[in-house]
Amino acid sequence: MVADGAAGERLDVFLHGRFPGRSRSFLARAIDAGAVRVDGLVARASLKLRAGADVRMTVPQPPRAGPVAEEIPLVFLHVDQWLAAVDKPPGMVVHPAKGNWKGTLAGALKWHLERDGVGLSTTGGAARPGIVHRLDRDTSGVIVVARTEEAHHALARQFERRTAAKTYLAITQGAPRFDRDEIDLPIGIHPYQREKMAVRRDHSTSRQAVSRYEVLERFGVAALVRVTPQTGRTHQIRVHLAAIGCPVLCDGLYSGRTLIEPAFLRLPPGPPLLARQALHAASLAIDHPASGERLALAAALPADMAGLLEALRSAT
Repeated sequence: MVADGAAGERLDVFLHGRFPGRSRSFLARAIDAGAVRVDGLVARASLKLRAGADVRMTVPQPPRAGPVAEEIPLVFLHVDQWLAAVDKPPGMVVHPAKGNWKGTLAGALKWHLERDGVGLSTTGGAARPGIVHRLDRDTSGVIVVARTEEAHHALARQFERRTAAKTYLAITQGAPRFDRDEIDLPIGIHPYQREKMAVRRDHSTSRQAVSRYEVLERFGVAALVRVTPQTGRTHQIRVHLAAIGCPVLCDGLYSGRTLIEPAFLRLPPGPPLLARQALHAASLAIDHPASGERLALAAALPADMAGLLEALRSAT
């Protein structure tokens, strides 16, 4: 309970005073993850507390030690002593988490990059060596990792200041009404399903989210869309496309489909055409943390999405 003397304090400051053994970054991650509630509602770190408010935190499980290096093949798009870029395959979790301790990108990176004496940055913590940003497990494509602490901070600032330019390709269920448009809808934690996000206005967890899209091809039942997110919210592209009635095809959380069978295109029975969300991080442009030169990274469309596009073109 918030005492009279603590009235007006920010939530993060209040928590740090009561958990002096916990770092500010630990408490910030707990707040961002929705583990802290004020009077029963998920709250922002900047919330000014009132006297008598009921503050409850579900303390996250202590993190495990860092990932074990695993000999997993990776396709590198760029490697130098400051950073590396990988074409992440679909189905690979970026860093260890509950239920996914092995087979992660972080473990594979340790095996590939810790043998040359440079290694990976530790700024993100032991469980996230080198990880500056992330992609969902079933999203494929470009991801960049830092190899030094200085590079990590420089790259993180670019994502925070939105100078890193990201481009995604998505196959949507149905086609957007407009050939190109901007979706400006705030995103917050879903009110009922913790694993989902949702468009939510005037909620404590809501943050501005902006995505611009352009329709590249239309197929009637689907469309190929290029998306350039202007912000970096969790599930942003998936939530925004679902909000305009065209969710990412085969997105189990937001489209209601987990497989795309041949019958979807009125084709004869056969193996599934797609078994994961049709979302690919096609390119990423960043300023190199050492030279300052613009570095353009690109990953070709993976075989499953390319095959689905061919099937869509043939059926149209």
